[in-house]
Order: sequence, then C-alpha cells, then structure tokens
Amino acid sequence: MGHENITEFILLGLFSDEGTKAACFILFSLCYIAILSGNLLIFLTIKGSHLSEQPMYFFLSYLSFMDVCFTSTVAPKLITDFLVQQKIISYNSCLAQMFYAHFFGTTEIFILVAMAYDRYAAICRPLHYVVIMSRQVCYVLVMASIMGAFIHSILQVLIIIKLPFCGPNQIDHYFCDVFPLLKLACTDTSLLVIVIIATTGVLSILTFVALVISYIIILLTLRTRSSEGRRKALSTCGSHITVVFMFFLPLIFTYVPTADSVSDDKVFALFYTMIAPMFNPLIYTLRNTDMKNAMKKVWCRSKLFEGK
Repeated sequence: MGHENITEFILLGLFSDEGTKAACFILFSLCYIAILSGNLLIFLTIKGSHLSEQPMYFFLSYLSFMDVCFTSTVAPKLITDFLVQQKIISYNSCLAQMFYAHFFGTTEIFILVAMAYDRYAAICRPLHYVVIMSRQVCYVLVMASIMGAFIHSILQVLIIIKLPFCGPNQIDHYFCDVFPLLKLACTDTSLLVIVIIATTGVLSILTFVALVISYIIILLTLRTRSSEGRRKALSTCGSHITVVFMFFLPLIFTYVPTADSVSDDKVFALFYTMIAPMFNPLIYTLRNTDMKNAMKKVWCRSKLFEGK
C-alpha cells in the first residue's frame, strides 16, 4: 500500500465542543499576539543594544526567535481551525508542520542547554569565562544546536514517509506529530513507537537531567559567594530553571507515554507550543534589570529620534 490513498488528514483539534470555539479563537489569537510581540521585543532589544555582546543574552535572543518560529508552525493553523468545520491538512503540509515543529522545538532545547552551560561557566569558572564563552564558542553552540535539531527532525519525517496510510485519516490532535500519525498507519508501528520513545523521549529526559544537574552544581557553588553575588546569580538562574521546567516536563510526558494518552498529549503540547513561549519573555524580563534598562534605552531612544 502506498500513501497515495490518503492525500489529506483531518485534524480533530483541541476540543470537539462547538460552543467554546469562538472563545478559543479569541483567546488563542491573543496568546499568539502576546508570544509574537513579547519574543520579538526581546529579540530586537538584545540585537539593538550592547546586551548582544554578553553570551547569556546572545543565546536568549536566539531562544526568543526560536519561540516565535516554533509557535508559528502550530498556532496560526490552530487559530484558523477554530473558524472552520473541517480542519483539513494535506499530507505534505502535515509532514512539513511536523518537521518544523520538531526542528524549532529541538533547537530551543539545545539552546537552553547552551544557556545552562553559559551560567555554569560564569558562576563556576569566572576567571576563564571570557575564554570558555568566546563569541566563536557561542556561534559554534548555536550552529551545533541547529544541526542537531535538523538531524533529529529529518529522522522523524523519514520514519513517517515510509509508512502506508490507507484510512481512517483523522488525527486526534491540533497539529501533526509523530505519535498521532503512527496511530493512523496501516501497518504495525509498535517498533517505531519504541524507537521514538528511545530517541525523542530519552533526548528530552537526558537533556532535562543534565540541565537540573548543572543548576545543582551552580547552586552549590553559590553557597560560597557573597550575598549580593548570590542574589544576582540566583535571579538569572531562577528564570532559566522556570523556563526549563515549563518546557521540559510537558515534553517528557508527551514523549514518554503511558498506555494510551493522546488526549493528555494535547494538553501537554499546549504547554510547550503556546504557554511556555508566552511566559518566556515575562520570565526573562520581569526580574532582569539589565533587560529593563536595555529596553528603555532601545525603545525610548527610537522615540526621541522620531520626536526630532
């Protein structure tokens, strides 16, 4: 059987309830606007100020950019689908959406790891920090993140392309992802499910554990610091840890599935596709004086120029 039989899928979306659709359309549209404006504000502020010279903000600008790209692979379709009766997506668009969601999401995971490494170098190896986190190293880490994510995403697509789809064609999700697609294949996919849990699931868990360990090391190192140094370091690490937990825990629950948990997957997926990207800008700016000052400088300065 080739996949010629099925040329499109029907996404069942988030809720089957008709009554909530208008409210959800408004709610998710506002969320998406908040994600775009918040993350682009951070990205442009860092690019337009001296903050981009600091590795931490260099990575944060990429994280914000990835947040915008990642959410944009999922949100516009999710939002417009609230307005239509049949949420149809073509086979090719489905694979493209899956590729980009994995690509931007995985890049984000690797950038979070780079940020943890940066914090570790800053706090645990302050004398060598400038060498450890030189601009070249930063670029290499970003490039490695992108390459690693690309390989991971291509593998997901190759797994699905090989499968025959002869119907039914209803995906119980609001975007195309590997597990919901495997359920529709007209062949036994139990081995592939194990492969994906072993790759994506283990990748998520290992990364998460590595991040948690790095922050434990950082916190232990901080015990010897002055209270002022400790407070400053804790505030930056605090925001990182918050983002890591918000992004990773739902991800781990999705890719290390229990018996049959697709309906939960949709809720978990909302966390890392919409909720975390919406809160990231707040988490990184609210407690961060450098960021606030840079925003004032960049955006108030441009107002001055307009005024002149």
